[in-house]
Amino acid sequence: MAERDTYKYHVKDGKKIIRSGITNDLERREREHQREFGDDIHLQKVGNKTTREGAREWEKGQKRGTP
Repeated sequence: MAERDTYKYHVKDGKKIIRSGITNDLERREREHQREFGDDIHLQKVGNKTTREGAREWEKGQKRGTP
């Protein structure tokens, strides 16, 4: 059985979602995005931890613009 070790997240600037992604370390990923987009952005976790495969499927849907 696959381990549920991956977070899904939105990168937000205020209330606006500017990117979606997956990671196994939210704090590290937030720091990386802040270097790219500035200190005003924050990560919003989406749902619970999931499998890497499940998270990748969700991420593909985000790129198509689906919720």
